[in-house]
Amino acid sequence: MDISSLGKESYINLETFRKNGEGVKTPVWVVGKNGKLYVWTVADSWKVKRIRNNSQVHVAKSDARGNTDGSWLPAQARILETSDADQQMQRDLAGKYGLMFRFIQLSQRLRGAGKVKRVVIEIS
Repeated sequence: MDISSLGKESYINLETFRKNGEGVKTPVWVVGKNGKLYVWTVADSWKVKRIRNNSQVHVAKSDARGNTDGSWLPAQARILETSDADQQMQRDLAGKYGLMFRFIQLSQRLRGAGKVKRVVIEIS
């Protein structure tokens, strides 16, 4: 399995690394495009902070709970912070996850979390 094939999965497990080298695994939704993976997340999340410190990550196919199914692949991550990247990612997620994504967006807006700044993590 290669990184581009993980873009077809519903979830991947994204492992980022603390300053002491300890890995932290997080199951996330993923979109695959042009041989890369894209993840949408809150800008001040710990995974973003860890990626800013160390762009090396590992990815693996997983379920919603983070149980992996397959081997881990090493990769590089970078943070995309433009509004264009954010808007494109929302369209991509809506296309892939459909009503489930729209329901989550609506529930976040109703709770006031719709105004939270988000970024896109590009994984290659």
